[in-house]
This record gives sequence, C-alpha cells and structure tokens, in this order.
Amino acid sequence: MRTEAVVFSLVIATYFPFCAPAVRPTAAPEKAAQEMAELWQEPAHLESADLYDGPWGAEHAPDARAVYTFVQAKTHGVSPGLTVRDPGGVKWSVKQGEEGPIEVTLSRVLSAIGYHQPPVYYLPSFDVDRHTWIERAPGGRFRPADPSLHEDGVWSWQQNPFVGTRPYQGLLVVLKVFNSSDLKNSNNTLYRVKGGREGATRWFVVRDLGTALGETGRLDPRRSDPDLFARDPFVAGVRDGFVAFSYHGWHQELFRNRITAADVAWACDLLARLSDPQWADAFRAGGFRPDQADRFIGTIKRRIREGQRLADSRGARAAATARPGMMLSSPVQEAR
Repeated sequence: MRTEAVVFSLVIATYFPFCAPAVRPTAAPEKAAQEMAELWQEPAHLESADLYDGPWGAEHAPDARAVYTFVQAKTHGVSPGLTVRDPGGVKWSVKQGEEGPIEVTLSRVLSAIGYHQPPVYYLPSFDVDRHTWIERAPGGRFRPADPSLHEDGVWSWQQNPFVGTRPYQGLLVVLKVFNSSDLKNSNNTLYRVKGGREGATRWFVVRDLGTALGETGRLDPRRSDPDLFARDPFVAGVRDGFVAFSYHGWHQELFRNRITAADVAWACDLLARLSDPQWADAFRAGGFRPDQADRFIGTIKRRIREGQRLADSRGARAAATARPGMMLSSPVQEAR
C-alpha cells in the first residue's frame, strides 16, 4: 500500500503540479550526508574538467560518419525525435529541435560541478537508414542506452532523501541560473549504477533539461532565446530571510520561502570556478554558434556575480561553506 501511495503522489505531482505533495525536508540529515554521493559529489578537478566531451569522454560519443538504423519514432514530449541503432548495436535516443543543444550544454555544467548525468552528446545532422532509403536527418541530443546505467523509475522533488541539504538547494539555484522551467518529477530519473561509478550505486538525476535559456513559464515558455534570457531577472529580492526568484514555471513551492542567500552563494561559487574556455566548450558541445554562446554566457556570469553579491550583502558567506550534507534549520541560524 505504501508503494502505491508513493507512485500515486508522483503521478499527481507530474500531471497536476498545483496538487503536488508538500516539500518535506529530510528527517535524517546525517543519513543524507552519508548518502550524498547519490545526488552530488564534491568536484575534485573542477577547474580542469572537460566540458566538451564531458565526464564520459569522447569514447562514448556517437559517430558522426555512421549510418544509423531507424528503430522507432519518439512518442512523448514536445520535441521531435527518434530511437536509432548504430552499426555496433548501441541504441541511441535522439532528441531533435531546440531543446537538444540546451540539454547537452546544461548537462555538461551539472556534471562538472558534481551532479550526476548520463552520457549525452550533440550531432548537427546524421544519416538514418529508413529501411527503404537513407535520410540525412536533423541532428540533436544523442543519449545511448549504456549498460552501466539502469533506469529505475522517477524521483520526487518534493520528497527525497536530500530535501533541505545544501546540494539539493544548490541544484535548484543552478537550474534557476539557466532559467530551467520544466521541473516535473517525470523529468527526474533514478538510476541503478553498475560497478558504483562515481562512488555510488544509485543516482538521483535531473535529466530532461531542454526547457531553459529563455523565459520561465508553465505553458510552453520560449527557450534558447538570448534576448529573453538576458531580460528576465534572476533574483527579485530577499523576503523573511529567503531569496525570492523571478520564476514562473511549475512547482514554485520548490523556490518559495525555501532557499537562502547562503544556498545561492554556494551554487554560484561552484559555477564561478568554471573558466571562460570551459564555458565556451559547454556551449560548443551543444552545437551553439560562438556568437550565441557568448551572449548566453554573459548573462549566466552576470547572474553568478549577482548571487555572490547577494550572499556577501546578507552576511551569509560563512554559512555557504558549511558541510554540504548539513541542514540549516533557518535563515536566522545562517546569519549567526
């Protein structure tokens, strides 16, 4: 019965976000700290991380010269796409349209700062064997069916082992830096990891990241628009000790009266450690033109500086260095 109730709550949160269960901070912060590697790991080599090929490396990338065999068309979501098989027998999920480049770029950034991501790559175009003819198809995000990762359902933003911890709060801040608005539970994938890659046998992953780099909204927000992205405010102010964001997407309860200036500082300090070449590589990995990338990166850096200044002005810089798994009971405690 308990399993049925959890599944029901996830379905409700996915399709009726206004009926989502309450955000429930973990009751076991010490256990959350012990299991933190399932959500986030301190990046040991952030400044030297490869944001073009990503943590999976070039060896996992799709072959741009191969002819892929059509398997089936994509039947869900708003972006066009298809499943194909390469000459070596590997199945690839291909997401076409404007969301694919965003997903690859944001995935690169999340991986670099310590959040788990499956292998994803971008090809501008590719050949597909449709069984009776070979088509030159528009490219997109390529994600392989990797044998080391087994999808094990979805996880809930509102109720998971890490709610209220610094890396959980920081993940939401990073997604807001990019104006990621499609924060549905159905976009969160729980993986079982063969061999304990990156120190964990289970991963909590935010996977479908393509609705970003534009405006935020609940119904088909415009994405991948540098002008809209630059005009949209990042932070609206600080109220009762919590940061108010300019966010208009689903599940506003994740942001409202929940994230402190120290949370924002922690996330922005991580992002600030990425170099100009790394930012350029992340957008190059997504197939963005250099002039587009420069405009997006300029806005992202402005938001990072805004987040850092916010923490400094609120006296929250010391709290931002607290052990990531620790809970901060209130914004009052942070300021002490």
